[in-house]
Amino acid sequence: MANVTIDKARKAYGLVEVLHGVSVDIRDGEFVVLVGPSGCGKSTLLRMIAGLENITGGTIGIGGRVVNDLAPKQRDISMVFQNYALYPHMTVAENMAFSLTLSGAPKAEKQKRVADAAGILGLTPLLDRYPRQLSGGQRQRVAMGRSIVRKPQVFLFDEPLSNLDAKLRVAMRAEIKSLHRRLATTTIYVTHDQVEAMTMADRIVVMNGGHVEQVGRPLDLYDDPQSMFVAEFIGSPSMNLLKGRFDSADGQPVFITDAGIVLPLPDNVSRPSGTEAFYGIRPEYFTIAPIGSGIPAGVLVVEPLGPETQVTASVGGQTMVTMFHERINVQPDDMIWLRVQPNRVCLFDTAGRRFQPAIAPFAHL
Repeated sequence: MANVTIDKARKAYGLVEVLHGVSVDIRDGEFVVLVGPSGCGKSTLLRMIAGLENITGGTIGIGGRVVNDLAPKQRDISMVFQNYALYPHMTVAENMAFSLTLSGAPKAEKQKRVADAAGILGLTPLLDRYPRQLSGGQRQRVAMGRSIVRKPQVFLFDEPLSNLDAKLRVAMRAEIKSLHRRLATTTIYVTHDQVEAMTMADRIVVMNGGHVEQVGRPLDLYDDPQSMFVAEFIGSPSMNLLKGRFDSADGQPVFITDAGIVLPLPDNVSRPSGTEAFYGIRPEYFTIAPIGSGIPAGVLVVEPLGPETQVTASVGGQTMVTMFHERINVQPDDMIWLRVQPNRVCLFDTAGRRFQPAIAPFAHL
């Protein structure tokens, strides 16, 4: 096991720079997820850690040594790819033992390591099968087993679940997280799926356009985003954002949207009247208000989800998503009245950065 230190890492292809001085410290035994939209640089950064891409500037350290100029096999890492990368002519056991075979490990050691990894991953009955005889989830477990037998300092995962169906992805998420708890090996995992990031990570690194937007624990990023990008990217459905300005009504500071909707402000965030801003509120922080009070909203779509109801509504001409942890009897074209929880509101300037002082992260129950 080892810590991984990324210090002002840059990557350029000719004149095109795709990583702009990324710095992240990953602790020994930590499970860190790099998340962001396609093209944000997360896979490039992972490949630089693995030694599959050269670094243009900065340093990458693994276990206290700088590895910028080391070949992948000298970095003591193991990588699990999106497409499994199994040899079709080899059995499961042979695929898992392949790296040990290349290194000249004794037969007894290979058999023991393969047996141990197969036991951890539930592959023991499949050791004599070929990849074509396996399901997608089984193939991914074989790819993980091939990494485990090497006993690396760091595991690297490059979108390993993107080829699986939705139900199998959920099961594999749990398996990978359980594997990490058992082995306690430093793990860096890349995905574009923020649900994977939220459910698996000790910490998340949110990337955008080759920069790090924010680093933090999953619920801290959800509750306390420091930019509109993070607010919209983390969470499903994403945060509602309304453009408007700070103002006052009846002697109290309020927020007035461009459509003239008056909204309450948090206790500890205010700016001079007329300051333009964006008002952010997560879907679950709305409640139904009595008729004629609160914010008028025209119901557009109702999605009953069993224990909760998702309602898409029009507020001042802008579409907003609300989530109620109950079953409510409303239909499209109905009018409802909404109330927001003001101390759950996030306010951002016109450049997309959170107004300070930031609201303290909410207690995680």
